[in-house]
Amino acid sequence: MSDDHQGPIKLEYQPGLPLPRGKTIMWLFLATEIMFFAGLLGTYIVLRFGAPAWPFPHDVHLSEPLGAFNTFILICSSVTVVLSLEAARSHKPALAKSWLLLTLILGAVFLGVKAYEYKAKFSHGIYPQYPHGLVYEKADLAYAARVRKTLEAHQLRLSKFETPTEHEQKQLQVTDTLLRFFVRPAELTAAQSGGMQGQLELNRLAAAIRPLSDEMVVERKRLDHEKQELQKQRKTMDAKASPLEVLQVDGRLNAISLLDGADHGLNEKYSWLHLPIVIPGGNMWASTYFLLTGVHAIHVLVGLIVFALFLFVRLDVHRSEHIENIGLYWHFVDIVWIFLFPLLYLF
Repeated sequence: MSDDHQGPIKLEYQPGLPLPRGKTIMWLFLATEIMFFAGLLGTYIVLRFGAPAWPFPHDVHLSEPLGAFNTFILICSSVTVVLSLEAARSHKPALAKSWLLLTLILGAVFLGVKAYEYKAKFSHGIYPQYPHGLVYEKADLAYAARVRKTLEAHQLRLSKFETPTEHEQKQLQVTDTLLRFFVRPAELTAAQSGGMQGQLELNRLAAAIRPLSDEMVVERKRLDHEKQELQKQRKTMDAKASPLEVLQVDGRLNAISLLDGADHGLNEKYSWLHLPIVIPGGNMWASTYFLLTGVHAIHVLVGLIVFALFLFVRLDVHRSEHIENIGLYWHFVDIVWIFLFPLLYLF
């Protein structure tokens, strides 16, 4: 019979998953990235909601509209990378390269906005930790001592000019007034004693330099009331008043006048001062913010480098698998930011 001449049936087995090796490796890599960012986000959530104090976005120069704009930009870039993949699969290499170039531009815009946000924080001394930053957790004696030390450094620098300009003279006048009537040794002594009045003076000092969002209106009303009381006191002074009393009242009025038009504090009105600021929870916020956004920005930069390299090759159907792999990575970067935006900007 013919069946006697048939040998055993030979079966061929697929040695791996029914996926291209590149995509399999990319998924494995993304699995490790998911665990990495899950640890970072989980740690941030624990620190954020377990902290006794946490700054409001405006206290740390965080702009929700800019964060929302960056989110929109990154979502658009995920769309353009998909359009590039479809163009490559349709044998349209020129169109695929155009969409990929647009993805590169959108990613660069995202990093540009993030650099602008970083600059806003650096210019106000918001770094992760002292001595590089200007952020203090509370208004205490160490804070007041550093304010006075900073003002004395300004005074020493300005006094070295033999023929100071009008601007430098104005700076020296502001510095002298602040040293004499804002950070007086008597106030530091009262603060050192631990009394309530001393702490109140330190809190007022911190609010004058950089009021928090919920302090601006209250501090402005308090200063207006103090100014009115001092003006009444000055008018009632007669010739019997000692020169020292007159000097103190006039000096305090002059000091309060420095805050006219400085609703956001002395650091905003006189940007050259760079005085220390009090932001409860500010150092922990800065550490977590720069860590999370910095790590994410590095991932964005890696994606942009790959996109830039792809612009030098022909993006036809044979390169579609490569575009798909980098697209998976880019979608992951987008998803991570969608988690970061509400956590950092809205809560």
